[in-house]
Amino acid sequence: MDSIKPTSTSRSKLSKTFHKVLPFKKSTKSLSNNGFCLLLPHDNKFKNTDPRTNSHKQFNKHLADNLELRNKAAMEAFVAKLFATISSLKAAYAELQAAQFPYNGEAVQCADQGVVDELKAISEMKRSFLKKHIDSSPPHVTLLLSEIQEQQSLMKMYEITMNKMEREIKSKDYEISSLNKKLAEINSANKSMETKLDSSICFPVLDNLKLSDLTPANFADVLHYALRSIRSFVKLLVRDMVNAHWDIDATVVAIDGSNVVFPKPSYQCFAVESYVAREMFDGFNDRDDEEDRVEWFNRFQKMKSLTSMQLLKENPKSAFGKFTRAKYMRLVHPKMEASLYGNLSQRKTLNTWQFPDTVFFSAFTEMARRVWVLRCLAAAFDKEVSVFQVRKGCRFSEVFMESVSDDALTGGEGRVAFTVVPGFKIGETVVQSQVYVPPARR
Repeated sequence: MDSIKPTSTSRSKLSKTFHKVLPFKKSTKSLSNNGFCLLLPHDNKFKNTDPRTNSHKQFNKHLADNLELRNKAAMEAFVAKLFATISSLKAAYAELQAAQFPYNGEAVQCADQGVVDELKAISEMKRSFLKKHIDSSPPHVTLLLSEIQEQQSLMKMYEITMNKMEREIKSKDYEISSLNKKLAEINSANKSMETKLDSSICFPVLDNLKLSDLTPANFADVLHYALRSIRSFVKLLVRDMVNAHWDIDATVVAIDGSNVVFPKPSYQCFAVESYVAREMFDGFNDRDDEEDRVEWFNRFQKMKSLTSMQLLKENPKSAFGKFTRAKYMRLVHPKMEASLYGNLSQRKTLNTWQFPDTVFFSAFTEMARRVWVLRCLAAAFDKEVSVFQVRKGCRFSEVFMESVSDDALTGGEGRVAFTVVPGFKIGETVVQSQVYVPPARR
């Protein structure tokens, strides 16, 4: 039987099949045009002679470098995820604390479950790290998600803190409102007590007083009663000066005429009080000699039991009405009234022998009534009652003077800066003058 020789077409198909399965290399020496050569694995001594070997080495090194970079990126992503989970745990714990103050049972349970979930997530990450299963997703995606999670946790913390501060603000507002209410009640009670003290019926010890029983102590009681109204008026006057943007320092200098040392700003009121008292007690000893002691005493008894407006409405041109009008015109200068109140309406009303219905004028008339009551009582004494002022620069004397400041007189002899309230002499009895003595210079 003749042997079957392969045709050229069949050889070509077979060659293509081997090329698909095994690597072939063209021989440096061709055996035949239609033949083929199967390359077997090379010996070690020939592997370095292949130019593709260096490319394999470089590729393997590149793979190793990529693997190291991937591991590093995966570890960074894992750490970022860990910190993001810890931030979420902190936010959940803060939410748990916020739910407890004030206590909210449903919110506490929800926040507690959130803490448990975050702890479970951290525990799961620990197991993954120990098993070296940390490359579960692309590192850049993990980093991005971790950053978003951390920002959300921070926002939750800020929200919790903001809610806490809002609750504290509401609590403080409620506390302030409550304190303001208490303050208003206290002020109302104080005003009620002050009204009772400042009312005309303020001499219970003098209600049953007889003319023959008058003593200097009775005069001192009425004097203190009058001084309370003077100080109330001075406070009102200074407040109106401040509201009108007056320079109080310049006002004090204008009153006193020199630069007096005031260690406390509140002491400046003494200068204003000295001006008011000087004007109100000016001419204190001037009286009608035709009226005897009994008439003055009866006038005293009547005036101490009536309000100033009752007296002025009863007889506007009475001796008290003329006294009040004259003292206002001298004490309150037209420029002062215009500066304090923007007009001269009170002065114009007084010029018609009518009396303004204002807080300022009411305080003034009450002060005038008490000073007039004191004048009536002084005229009822069988002994002469005279007023004395202490000259500026005089040495302080505890017999004739009383210091209005709280500062102790130390470091040498004190010198009087000005008289705040004049003193009185009833026969041989002295009612001390109130003076301001600046602190001794060191």
